[in-house]
Amino acid sequence: MEMCWQIQRPASLRLVFHQKGPLKINTCIGFLHPHPKSYSFSSLASLESQYNSNGFLHQITASADFSKKKQGRMAASGPKTSAPRRGFGRQTTVGSAQKRTPKKKNGEKDSNATSTVVTKEVLGISKLPEAQADVQEQGSVDALLKQELKVERENLRRKEIEAVAEETLARGDRMFVYPLTAKPDEDIEVFLNKTLSTLNNEDDVLIMGAFNDWRWKSFTRRLEKTWIHGDWLSCLLHIPKEAYKIDFVFFNGQSVYDNNDSKDFCIDIKGGMDKVEFENFLLEEKWREQEKLAKEEAERERQEEEKRRIEARKAAIEADRAQAKAETQKRREMLQQALEKTVVSARNVWYIEPRNFKGGDKVKLYYNKSSGPLANAKEIWIHGGFNNWVDGLSIVEKFVDAELKADSKSGDWWLSEVIVPVRALVVDWVFADGPPEGAFLYDNNSRQDFHALVPLTTPEEVYWSEEEDRMSGKLQEERRLKEEAMRIKMEKTARLKAETKERTLRKFLLSQKDVVYTEPLEILQAGSPVTVFYNPSNTVLNGKPEVWFRGSFNRWTHRLGPLPPQKMEAADDGSSHVKTSAKVPLDAYMMDFVFSDKEDGGIFDNKDGLDYHLPVVGGIAKEPPLHIVHIAVEMAPIAKVGGLGDVVTSLSRAVQELNHNVDIIFPKYDCIKYNFVKDLQFDRSYHWGGTEIKVWHGKVEGVSVYFLDPQNGLFQRGCVYGCADDAGRFGFFCHAALEFLLQGGFHPDILHCHDWSSAPVSWLFKDHYRHYGLIKTRVVFTIHNLEFGAGAIGKAMTFADKATTVSRTYAKEVAGNSVISPHLYKFHGIVPYTSENVLEGKRAAKKELQNRLGLKSADLPLVGIITRLTHQKGIHLIKHAIWRTLERSGQVVLLGSAPDPRIQNDFVNLANQLHSTHGDRARLVLTYDEPLSHLIYAGADFILVPSIFEPCGLTQLIAMRYGSVPVVRKTGGLYDTVFDVDHDKERAQAQVLEPNGFSFDGADAPGVDYALNRAISAWYDGREWFNSLCKTVMEQDWSWNRPALEYIELYHSARK
Repeated sequence: MEMCWQIQRPASLRLVFHQKGPLKINTCIGFLHPHPKSYSFSSLASLESQYNSNGFLHQITASADFSKKKQGRMAASGPKTSAPRRGFGRQTTVGSAQKRTPKKKNGEKDSNATSTVVTKEVLGISKLPEAQADVQEQGSVDALLKQELKVERENLRRKEIEAVAEETLARGDRMFVYPLTAKPDEDIEVFLNKTLSTLNNEDDVLIMGAFNDWRWKSFTRRLEKTWIHGDWLSCLLHIPKEAYKIDFVFFNGQSVYDNNDSKDFCIDIKGGMDKVEFENFLLEEKWREQEKLAKEEAERERQEEEKRRIEARKAAIEADRAQAKAETQKRREMLQQALEKTVVSARNVWYIEPRNFKGGDKVKLYYNKSSGPLANAKEIWIHGGFNNWVDGLSIVEKFVDAELKADSKSGDWWLSEVIVPVRALVVDWVFADGPPEGAFLYDNNSRQDFHALVPLTTPEEVYWSEEEDRMSGKLQEERRLKEEAMRIKMEKTARLKAETKERTLRKFLLSQKDVVYTEPLEILQAGSPVTVFYNPSNTVLNGKPEVWFRGSFNRWTHRLGPLPPQKMEAADDGSSHVKTSAKVPLDAYMMDFVFSDKEDGGIFDNKDGLDYHLPVVGGIAKEPPLHIVHIAVEMAPIAKVGGLGDVVTSLSRAVQELNHNVDIIFPKYDCIKYNFVKDLQFDRSYHWGGTEIKVWHGKVEGVSVYFLDPQNGLFQRGCVYGCADDAGRFGFFCHAALEFLLQGGFHPDILHCHDWSSAPVSWLFKDHYRHYGLIKTRVVFTIHNLEFGAGAIGKAMTFADKATTVSRTYAKEVAGNSVISPHLYKFHGIVPYTSENVLEGKRAAKKELQNRLGLKSADLPLVGIITRLTHQKGIHLIKHAIWRTLERSGQVVLLGSAPDPRIQNDFVNLANQLHSTHGDRARLVLTYDEPLSHLIYAGADFILVPSIFEPCGLTQLIAMRYGSVPVVRKTGGLYDTVFDVDHDKERAQAQVLEPNGFSFDGADAPGVDYALNRAISAWYDGREWFNSLCKTVMEQDWSWNRPALEYIELYHSARK
């Protein structure tokens, strides 16, 4: 009898049991399911649910003579492992072979010709119990079923590949991939028709490629012959999950290529990363690699430092031992001299009881007061030590009269109980009439001191060996304490620097919160999202219906370019802030942004032309350092004559500590203090000016210095200055320094020259080197002393890109000098006083301003106005303010001109009127005069800025740097930077500032009066408070607050 079980879609179970017998499975392939399952035959009730979704038709039959059936044979070929292989290895093609069953005997029905016969003998379970055999039979059937499904699936895959190959040839192409859609983290097979390829005559064909425009995971694989009709070769590749594209060529392993007519082959990957995501992935990989390398480098440095420390400690121990040995020998020799003078007693002068004692014992020292100069002393004291006073004064005791002890010796005997020092071989002392701080008379044995031998001591050699060890230990402990103190000092210095930097950055972030802040309100982290909040009500975008965010990174130089404009949305807290979000890339060190009222431009809030910048930390990129080269003839402490040498060294160190690269080029004088030069060694030599110039390199206070040593003897004069040919010497040096940079391949960003002695650098550079290899370099010139070489300084001012002075004493003289004044627009940071002496500085500046303009030299409130005379600048308010100041008995100075002739004539008439009626208190200078503007900033008590609108206000900022109090109209940048002393305390506090001026709202006379009257009244009625306000505004950090930062800004400015 037979049992028949058919499974179709939808599955239907029909069971008929007649008898046990052999089991046959006839498989009809219908719809192939992509994920074949393992089936369990142990429970027929579960079969329907297991097979419900599979499109297979199975016929299962059983016969009674199962045990007598001849074992069928079956064979299969296929991959060694059923799991798909990962990587770029070639996967063996899956195939199968089956043998037909033998002919049936009498009465047997023949099954499907491709049926697979399974017997107990085949399964190897003939001896197992029947139930167990059933289970194993069922498991084997599952495996066979899966194998057949796999074979059929492979057959279908081959047919599909063959069809694609035919289509490819029909198009005239020679290459295709399967599957047709490449996806990340999957295998793909690449096919090449060798006949159509340039490699048709080559024995070997390989594929060479990489992913993502040849940037990721390169590979090389050999192609193998396929079953496809025609000369088709193939190999299997695995696509990494990071891929968006495969790039490859074919070649013969040597020099013959098929590179798709020089365009290379490429295949796009679907469903994975895009190009931007891959760039970010690379950054993350680079960041992880940098983190790993940083840790490894830190560990190497730690190990090297530990090794150096151990070696240094060993060397120090040896040095201490050598020193201890030498010291011990010296003491031994000196003590030997003292031993020659030692006695156990001096007849009728002193003696010790007991006679035999050792170190640490308490003994009685008797002294005959009447034997020496202390006969009339009221008190007797011992001032003692040991071993030839090795530890100085260590024994101080007072004597008592010993007559009561019935001493048998004659004389006025006194005694004192003394503890003998433990390490004493000899006890040394003198007698005195009082303690050390009050003694006048001494008995010092005729200046030989008293010396007593310690009878019971350690053997001499043992003693001195122990003494050497003790001294060595003492030296080591002293060294340890010194090193520990140095370590603590260095750690404290580093901690203070870090805390200062962190505090400065946080203050910077908080200072902008009224306009811009971020969440989180911390220094931005690379690779993290950030939300930018902006309050347009405090900017020129106040009242605009839309606000757009425009940003980028790394000072607008990021590789991805600017971010797309983003329309900002209202903040969730109901405030006037708007917000937008962005992700900070891993290669960012600075976030840059501005705001506008339209997507395509419109009105911009760019922070008065500075743009908004937020520092980013934790990324893989650092801000590129500037390379600054100083060319100078003085440098402290190696060759200092005046202040120039101090500035060169201190400025270089400060800029270098800000992570910029600094070199100094310096003459190799024969009078240099070489003890301050570290690691001095010969670097190179070159020829210029008819002589060989040897170059040496060393470090001075941590700064790199190149020493130029021309062999013509120009700097072998024993001095820096003072030679008749100084101008020629230093001119040669300047030219030689530029030649050194050119021949040495240096490309500095900044050449910084100082005073007349290196002034020639400015014009020699522009005439001979700017267009011959030093294209990107800019020149900064610093005046230290105008008394010497004014002509050279004036010429340098003409050719320099930027100029400055560090001498506060000469600042005002420089500003008015005829060789300097035409170039004052190049000057930066000329401040003749600081917040520490603001009163004295402004008093002197006011007096000079009054004298220069012919005003009355008097202690009156002085209002300064420096502006272009246009309607935007509020000219009607300026006129009113002039008259109001005069009504309040103040002085007023205006500097400015009008592009409109009508306005210019109007102010000319006003000037004539004022000069005739108030000539001692009013002066209008209706022209451009840069030096005078600085003098007005410095000498004025107030600077008036009544602009109708002012998106880029700088006047009030410059005024505050000079300690002048701003009086402004509330608009744009003026409102952002000036905080009214009466009304803006909370707003100032939100930006970590103090109120710093006077402001008004309207654009009419009452508005000006409200601010100006309060300001002038404060000057008259609260002078002490007003002076403190001047100091406050001068201390506020509206620009660089340290000289090094000011110079960095100057350097960047020079490069624009």
